[in-house]
Amino acid sequence: MLAATLLLITLLCIGVLIPVPYAELGPGPTVNTLGKHDGEPVLQISGRKTYPTPGHLNMTTVRVTGADYKMNLVEAIVGWLAHDQAVVPRETLYPDDKSAEQVEQENAEEFSSSQESAKVAALKELEIPVDSRVIVGSVLKGKPAEGRLHAGDVIKAVDGTDVAEAADVAKLVTKHKPGEKVVFTIVPAQRAKAADASSAPTQQVTVPTVKAPEDGRAVVGIQAGVEHTFPFKIDIKLADVGGPSAGLMFALGLIDKLDREPLTGGKFIAGTGTIDHSGKVGPIGGIQMKAIAARRQGAEYFLTPEDNCASAVKNVPEGLTLVKVKTLDDALDALADIREGRTSELPSCRS
Repeated sequence: MLAATLLLITLLCIGVLIPVPYAELGPGPTVNTLGKHDGEPVLQISGRKTYPTPGHLNMTTVRVTGADYKMNLVEAIVGWLAHDQAVVPRETLYPDDKSAEQVEQENAEEFSSSQESAKVAALKELEIPVDSRVIVGSVLKGKPAEGRLHAGDVIKAVDGTDVAEAADVAKLVTKHKPGEKVVFTIVPAQRAKAADASSAPTQQVTVPTVKAPEDGRAVVGIQAGVEHTFPFKIDIKLADVGGPSAGLMFALGLIDKLDREPLTGGKFIAGTGTIDHSGKVGPIGGIQMKAIAARRQGAEYFLTPEDNCASAVKNVPEGLTLVKVKTLDDALDALADIREGRTSELPSCRS
């Protein structure tokens, strides 16, 4: 008995002292997109009539261990056994080729992008016009475009050919051979911000091309993007959140505020999912932890991206219905069923 006890103590000490290459996920905070967070509305709209929004449309998050946290073997085992925690390889959250600051920056950029996509998808659903323009998203250091083009410049044409999509820019540039010059017709960023870019005076900028090291095509060293302009002001106020997974719930919250008919019928609904400009809903990480977080806060229904259903059904909290969605329209149809009591018709995730 004494030998066994000493061995057990030794093993526990080793388990506590030896770090393992894992990180832990757990249920994080949830926020009602229709309500307030830290004393101010999450969705702030000015210049357009809004309507009362009873009920909940909660976005959900996952709590993760920090980049500097060193998990030990005992903690990993406890996490593996717990139903409300998930232990994953550390490199899943913090890749070895990226610093913690880079990961944080990427998460912040994805969160900002998801807000933009949510606004576009919501306004398109309500048939509210949204203008877009092709811009210089970023300029690569040491490439020919550096100092000639700048982030935020509006690209009107390349070699005299009008551009309507960001992909048009790359297609037109790569028609050249490395060493040839490309003529960009632009509205400089500062001028575009001060006036309507559609009527602002343009200027031409000539940029030489170089050979791309990966495939030899002609490039100038920019990443084209799309910037949207909205007919009224929309702000999403939510700090200390990263990643793209709140896109669907932001879009639904905006529709609820801008449309006369309430979406929830006073019900507590939560969910997750990325969203693109067309309203397509994409999968996210940590689905099981987000479902647990939603149920703990009182949610009865959880809008779940179709591609996450197989994972989500493995650990469904009691009393929570997983509602499968592929598009923003699917989510709106499901909300109509919920508020009108047609819950038997909901497209549920099933094992």
